[in-house]
Amino acid sequence: MAKKNPKQTSPSVATKASAILRNPKSTANEKSVAASDLAQARPHTKKGKK
Repeated sequence: MAKKNPKQTSPSVATKASAILRNPKSTANEKSVAASDLAQARPHTKKGKK
């Protein structure tokens, strides 16, 4: 059984990583790091009606 990683990317870093991924001028290396950051971010959940 795999352990859960308690370390997660903060919302502010996830926002910046998202901006890097959407920027067409970002390098492949920048996009790789940004994607790794987002993979470790908390999942976004909608609050309210289900």
